[in-house]
Amino acid sequence: MPEKPNDDPFHDCELDPDAVLGARTFHDVLFTDDTETPVNVLTGETPAHSHATVEEAKAFAASIDTDTPQIALPASVETQIETQSKPYTSSAFFHFKATGSLEQHRAYHAAYDSDAFTVDFEADYESGDLTITVERVEEA
Repeated sequence: MPEKPNDDPFHDCELDPDAVLGARTFHDVLFTDDTETPVNVLTGETPAHSHATVEEAKAFAASIDTDTPQIALPASVETQIETQSKPYTSSAFFHFKATGSLEQHRAYHAAYDSDAFTVDFEADYESGDLTITVERVEEA
């Protein structure tokens, strides 16, 4: 047990490291070519701002200036209409919209920021699936 709470990367988490260890796939969470877009009821057409490709979304996510790898998540139809935005947004790969809960978001974030774990992810934009793998670092 750490002497100070700050020595434990999970001190502020509801979940412990065991909750995120191993590989876990989150299904249908990424932007895909099949992401829902708004349709103008008068014309039957999708507004120009909502036309996008997976490659465009991936490039956008990669362009975000941050140390944390980003993924492209689908934007809600409501957001696309209200803000006239693209059908995707960029977020950290462990974002709660991808992992399904704020508790898991915090646990993955803690593992990612800790030297005690390796955290990898695979974003499959064809299926919309995100796989996150967390392993303990073996001490030498």
